[in-house]
Amino acid sequence: MKSYKSLLAITSLSAFLVSWQLSFADNHAADVSNLESLIVGEHRSETNIARNEFRHPVETLDFFGLRPDMTVIEILPSTGWYTEIIAPYVRDRGKFYAAHFSPNATASYMPPNLRRFEEKISGEPELYGRITVRHLNPPHEVAIAPPNSADMALTFRNVHNWIMAGQEHEFFAAFYAALKPGGVLGVVEHRALPGAGMDVMETSGYVTEAYVKEVAAAAGFEFVDSSEINANPKDPTVHPAGVWTLPPNYRLGDEDRARYAAIGESDRMTLKFVKPEN
Repeated sequence: MKSYKSLLAITSLSAFLVSWQLSFADNHAADVSNLESLIVGEHRSETNIARNEFRHPVETLDFFGLRPDMTVIEILPSTGWYTEIIAPYVRDRGKFYAAHFSPNATASYMPPNLRRFEEKISGEPELYGRITVRHLNPPHEVAIAPPNSADMALTFRNVHNWIMAGQEHEFFAAFYAALKPGGVLGVVEHRALPGAGMDVMETSGYVTEAYVKEVAAAAGFEFVDSSEINANPKDPTVHPAGVWTLPPNYRLGDEDRARYAAIGESDRMTLKFVKPEN
């Protein structure tokens, strides 16, 4: 009788695990499907939709483990390219913080960029009405969410700017403070050749994977995984005007434009870190 009961228990547990796995797979497929719909939604411009080809948003967000019930911080979203995808995705079940420029920032382009972002989200309240905007301006403004509250913080092609300002450690410390234990930091950044020095990283817009990992580790993060989702093997990463030589900037104007268009957007690393549980 005891063996029979044990067999029933094992069978029931197995059935539960199979049911759970199928349910998880169904929910995951539905989540990805929602992302696929959002990236081509009517709320997005043709220009922004065209850049899906180079930014691979569905694959990138899936790699980081984004779920619609998460509290997410987007770090310096600029004009809101990724905001258009993430904010509606978590609107009903999660929470979205936009850690944007400060109106008190000294760089002249930052306050206007913040105003344009605020105008964008206020113009479509059905999509963005639940966004909380915080200001990120180390060392003065670094509270981008309540301490230890966020499930995920994401930054897309920003690290080079912080290096150029000599503030990369302050930024990563702000992310660490806002994330809960076990929270994920996702980083996409233009990738310099291995061994490139600080002189390259301070001027070209490209950063080595090793240095991003070093800065993250100094803040307390643990490296989890990397992906080649946003890699571009056609990009040699050495250009006359740095990463801004390539599309969409074309800083050299029409000079060799066809050659740079053929390369496409930059080679990028995609790195996943976690704030330790203990």
